[in-house]
Amino acid sequence: MKYCIIVPDGMADYPIDKLSGRTPVETARTPNLDFLAQNGQLGVVRTIPGGFPAGSDVANLTLLGYDPREYYSGRAPLEAASIGIKLGDDDWAFRCNFITASEDTLEDFCAGHIKTDEASVLIKLLNDHLSNDIIHFYPGKSYRHIMVYRGSQKMDAKCFPPHDIMGQSIQKHLPKGHGSEILTDLMERSRTFLSNHDINKVRIDLEENPANMIWLWGQGHRPKMPTFKERFNLTGAVITAVDLIKGIACYLGWDIIHVPGATGYLDTNYANKGHYAIQALETHDVVLIHIEAPDEAGHEGNVHEKVQAIEQVDCKIIGPVLEAKSKFRDLRILVLPDHYTPIVKRTHTPESVPFAAYGAGIEKGIGLPYSEANAHASGLHIKEGHRLIEHLISGSFR
Repeated sequence: MKYCIIVPDGMADYPIDKLSGRTPVETARTPNLDFLAQNGQLGVVRTIPGGFPAGSDVANLTLLGYDPREYYSGRAPLEAASIGIKLGDDDWAFRCNFITASEDTLEDFCAGHIKTDEASVLIKLLNDHLSNDIIHFYPGKSYRHIMVYRGSQKMDAKCFPPHDIMGQSIQKHLPKGHGSEILTDLMERSRTFLSNHDINKVRIDLEENPANMIWLWGQGHRPKMPTFKERFNLTGAVITAVDLIKGIACYLGWDIIHVPGATGYLDTNYANKGHYAIQALETHDVVLIHIEAPDEAGHEGNVHEKVQAIEQVDCKIIGPVLEAKSKFRDLRILVLPDHYTPIVKRTHTPESVPFAAYGAGIEKGIGLPYSEANAHASGLHIKEGHRLIEHLISGSFR
């Protein structure tokens, strides 16, 4: 049996007036996704357990069969693994965003999606001025980077995800609690060095958002978890441009398939992701395809881009994988967003998400096309989301 899990990040949404009361999924042309839902099982699954933040870290651990209540230790340690950072048991890893700050307002959580080569120069600048024996900055991609603290101070301060506070006060959302003085000092001092750098002066001249401050959040220790092979006796691979998902794959013992043109943004090469996934199914039991584009459009509040991203996923990823069913005698396909990213809120929300499961041995359900409303009306609600993968492997959703 082969399993292909397709995750259009943040695809689920609320009805939108601009779309005549429909959601982006209901508006988009999705014949392949509708086929899966109409000929397989359509339902909802809770990917964010109560008390946890509605993030891709928690949600993707859940949908891959790892209960966050047992295995979640923070977002940053997962991302650290993806770029080869070796954490000690007592080390604290932090996500380090480049942001655009305007006086006391957080204007842009991603600094205009700054290019990786520009960001790498700025990370070196931070290390030159702010690093020491216990603090070091590591370059990632675009605006997403890592800071590691190896000191003795407890660092469990309350930190705010920057994408949740766009347009809001910086001072009101600085870290609070253990370690907050260290974190606040780093964030505020970074502003001095970054604002005066030539890269940011040029970005302003080009009317691009400058990366003029860092934002530290998502901290945690190295997680302790069994590999996917140890848990389910299946091999796996992941296709994604997002370090967080790659980091989860590292801890699962999965291979990371590098796809030309995969950007983690709206301009990603959807067709290549589908093509490489089908190739990976030849040598792996499970292949997960993660697509960040719908989530990015949700954060930007861009309805048109979100609809377009969903259509691209349907046409260039779900369609080819569905056609490959003839190539693999026993194939099961699962499609679901990890969480909602509603256009109206421009951030993640924790509702149960709609899923469609189709393939060998999976019975036909209610026969309705894929949508948030139809999934909720199906009566199939998996409340313990980490059990979803067990339903997929067994083929039974009842």
